Amino acid sequence: MPSRIRAAWTVAAVPAVAAALLTAPATAAGPDWSARPAAGGTAGPGAGDRTYFYLEGGPGSALQDRLSIVNRGKRPRTVQLRAADTAPDAPSAARGSGAWISLAAKRVTVPARTRADVPFTLTVPSETPPGDHPGAIVVTGGGREARVPVHLRVSGRALAAISVEDVKVVKAGGGAAIHYALVNRGNTVLTPRLAVRADGLFGEVLRRDARALPVELAPGRRMRLTEKWPDAPALDSVDVTLTVTAAGGAHAVGSAGYTAAPWGVLAGAAALALGAVAGGGAWLLRWRRGRHRAGDGDGDAPAESAREAREAREPAGTGSGATT
Repeated sequence: MPSRIRAAWTVAAVPAVAAALLTAPATAAGPDWSARPAAGGTAGPGAGDRTYFYLEGGPGSALQDRLSIVNRGKRPRTVQLRAADTAPDAPSAARGSGAWISLAAKRVTVPARTRADVPFTLTVPSETPPGDHPGAIVVTGGGREARVPVHLRVSGRALAAISVEDVKVVKAGGGAAIHYALVNRGNTVLTPRLAVRADGLFGEVLRRDARALPVELAPGRRMRLTEKWPDAPALDSVDVTLTVTAAGGAHAVGSAGYTAAPWGVLAGAAALALGAVAGGGAWLLRWRRGRHRAGDGDGDAPAESAREAREAREPAGTGSGATT
């Protein structure tokens, strides 16, 4: 541990006067302790009311700040500290800053009605791409956990880009559900906005204006989401279009088709189809039988014609009873 950090921790661990310290607001208030950024830190919200850390620097820079832990209880409180990424599922090239945070202490015992400030250093690797790299400091104690966000902005050209993927519309109860995935393709944290439109055979059947989604998408992160559609048409063929935007010019469109038909309609159509096939078969059978009977009559026609010809050649009035 660098001597500079060790010295800062030694001073910060000295018990403070309770009256001034225990009334400060906390990021994660609990029954007897809280954790939040220390007052008077670096850029961000004003000193004394920060709810998260904001650090900014270029690749290779070392950035410092302090975490305050306040014990409101009547007994000493021991807590565990660790750094973490806020997007553990992101690809390695877009991981958060958790692995770059070095805490002055990972276990702290805070006396009753006292505040302890724990310094930390965030060292930005030299190969880090520009953009946002979120992280967090997690404090655990007394059966609960407090998570204090760390927003790191690495200087350089920012790129905001997003994509909409795997759009699918499925029947859900009496309506439908629109499933889709958002992927942050840039290097900045995005708060996406979603607009939805659906067009059926006879015109528009759904329009939802753009609204902010309650998610924060870190660089490289993929998130699956669902949009409920309780009043989806029961009988129609629909094209659903999702339009997603975000600050910095990010824009993407995804679409999918959906055909809705009640089971009764499908069963009726199937019955009609089967009836048509059966009727067609019966008609064909009758037609073939008719042709066969017509063929048999044609075979007796020459004999009947010969008989009529013989009768025509005999003189009128001749026969076995004739006299001269």
